[in-house]
Amino acid sequence: MLAEAPGERLKTLRDILGLTQAQLAEVSGVTQPWISDVETGSRDATDDKLTQIAAATGTPFTFFRVQPTSVPLDSLRFRKNSRARKTMTRRVHAVYGESFRVAETLFDAERYPTPSLPFAAGDDDLDDKQIEQLAAETRESLRLAPTAPIPHLTRALERAGIAVAPLVLPDVEGEENIPVGHFGVSHWAGIGAAALVGYFPGQQGDRDRFTLAHEVGHLVLHTFRPRTQQAVAEDEANRFATALLVPVERATVMMSEALTLSDYARLKATWGVSIQALIMRAHTVGAIGDTRKNSLYVQLSAKGWRKQEPVTVGHEAPKLLWTLLSRRYGPRPYLPGSEDLAIHPTLLRSIAPTETPAAAARPAPAAIAEPALKVYNFRRR
Repeated sequence: MLAEAPGERLKTLRDILGLTQAQLAEVSGVTQPWISDVETGSRDATDDKLTQIAAATGTPFTFFRVQPTSVPLDSLRFRKNSRARKTMTRRVHAVYGESFRVAETLFDAERYPTPSLPFAAGDDDLDDKQIEQLAAETRESLRLAPTAPIPHLTRALERAGIAVAPLVLPDVEGEENIPVGHFGVSHWAGIGAAALVGYFPGQQGDRDRFTLAHEVGHLVLHTFRPRTQQAVAEDEANRFATALLVPVERATVMMSEALTLSDYARLKATWGVSIQALIMRAHTVGAIGDTRKNSLYVQLSAKGWRKQEPVTVGHEAPKLLWTLLSRRYGPRPYLPGSEDLAIHPTLLRSIAPTETPAAAARPAPAAIAEPALKVYNFRRR
């Protein structure tokens, strides 16, 4: 496979850093017309100018000569909300594409096993029964107990050959910039190929766990159903996430119309799933009706729990990409790795953290005071 043209790589670099042509020119000292001409292909790039840009942005020069990613970026699915801007989504495309390229390289170099996941096929929308079955098959493929809480979803995915990467959007100073409105993005290249789930760490561990489960849903449900409409795909992935995290056999037994918000908070401590998602799960499996669901959501709003729930769910730290990176480049792998892998060093530190994602170091929100409730770290019961 041939390397991308320098102009394409230059556009990718600007997307990763969130820079316009004028801003890159100001930072690097290379003129904006030169950048524009190179990006449109009307002028050949020169090594001296690219070296100048690389030095100014902290990017290895090899970035401009690397082979392109194998990810068809128009196939990516996002967990995002309505606040996500198109410019931010373009940045996420670029950051994820580079991350996938590096993960795929490390997997190939270390001959790490690729995932063996179930998958949906065909063009029809999936009903609840089909999604429940695929979630159960996914648990089996991840070697998880069929009906127990998942104590560490990240580790289960990594053991099964699915790389998990916390993502940041670096700027030219190498600082982190978590994007507003985006939660996760994923791609599986198919049977026998690599898979990467990327997520933007938040303050709630339960949100991150749901994002991971949602993205696994996209891998299972939409890798071989690429024409599924976006709104339908997001709904299917949400239903899959709750089915994976709280299997139907347990949900129908432990959930009922009699449960209070305090009961749901205790379930959250056991299952590592938000109260809001648990209420929706109870409704999906038929344990509660519309009236009770609506009543519980009204109570959530009245307590202020829509924005900040009680019970702290601990963050999960990935380790697979760090392990593969350190095997190849030693205990201090970031500088040699960024040069050899042709990736911005801040992005490499993000996707292969040494211990915990940067966001995990931030304290989770304090639990809201509620009688008979404690603050828990998620654990198996």
